[in-house]
Amino acid sequence: MRVIHVITRLIVGGAQENTIATVLGLKGKPGVKVDLVSGPTTGSEGTLEKPVRDAGILHDEPDLIRAVHPLRDLLAYRGLIRRFRKTRPDIVHTHSGKAGVLGRLAAKAAGVPIIVHTIHGPSFGTFQGALSNFIFKSAERRAGKITTHFVSVADAMTQQYLAAGIGRPERFTTIRSGFDLQPFLTAKNDPELRKKLGIGPEDFVIGKIARLFKLKGHDDLFAIAADLTKANPRTRFLLIGDGPWRERFEKQLAIHGLSSQFVLTGLVPPSEVPKYVGIMNCLAHLSLREGLPRALPQAMAAGKPVVAYDCDGAREVCLDGKTGLLIKPGDKPGLTDALVKLSESRDLRHQYGEEGRALVRTQFDQQTMVNQTYDLYVNLMEEHRA
Repeated sequence: MRVIHVITRLIVGGAQENTIATVLGLKGKPGVKVDLVSGPTTGSEGTLEKPVRDAGILHDEPDLIRAVHPLRDLLAYRGLIRRFRKTRPDIVHTHSGKAGVLGRLAAKAAGVPIIVHTIHGPSFGTFQGALSNFIFKSAERRAGKITTHFVSVADAMTQQYLAAGIGRPERFTTIRSGFDLQPFLTAKNDPELRKKLGIGPEDFVIGKIARLFKLKGHDDLFAIAADLTKANPRTRFLLIGDGPWRERFEKQLAIHGLSSQFVLTGLVPPSEVPKYVGIMNCLAHLSLREGLPRALPQAMAAGKPVVAYDCDGAREVCLDGKTGLLIKPGDKPGLTDALVKLSESRDLRHQYGEEGRALVRTQFDQQTMVNQTYDLYVNLMEEHRA
């Protein structure tokens, strides 16, 4: 079985971590030859290329870039067709928006028998304007017609795509975005790390793991920070991640006199994220566009309660009143109340944390994700032969 995965870029992010874990896991399966094709990885978001490059399975497609660029898009499309015709894969499995569309169209043109696409997050929705939605829906519908099977990281993704007229119910499978649970299950509240970051042993730490960019909800957290610190003067905020809006956010915090309350770690390698999660008292996830954010199950694996906007697949892990508190997107008073509630009750934090840890153990194991993907491939191969 020869499989080629295609992704637009390998920055530090959930979709990229998912894809790399999947291809490395499949590499160990008997009878599977797997490769990963990616466009160039540049910018402040960092890179995850090293493990797949070291494994000898990463191949560069220099014209596969994130921005719309008609000439380079055409060159990337033609380059993928040539690659698929030369290597003759049984399965092409695409990820992300640009690679998802170009990769599937190229696979069809090259005569690849099985085409799979993972929906890590929606490419259309209320987070953007009508024209953008029309363009992205049209592209997804066209690519959807030639897609053998869709993998959704959350049931919400399946529902959104079916509602948009993309695919058929029997051609969707939900496979949770698994990760190595052990480092999070054993994460500790390290007093030395707190001290290094200027966080006191008794400070209440609200963590957030996200790129410093639009649609991630940082502005909402900034807007309520003063109210939270008024309710609990020992409240601190720990922002993990980097991105093109870092300078903008730092200026915004300085203008409002909040710089001393926020710790911005910058880019953190995925292997070091567990130790930062360990010093959090809760995690806030306020993204307005996400399939099923890995930050939520990662925090839950560490026994941390979560507060999340009810967006896309968040409600599938942030079970309101059980593993955390679910808030209507943009509801700042509700968000404030939820975070104050957690800061005031150690027992509630413990209760939600234990419930969350139990849920994650059963649904987000990395090897389970790899096994489910492999089993899907086997079934699709059998269907094709039949």
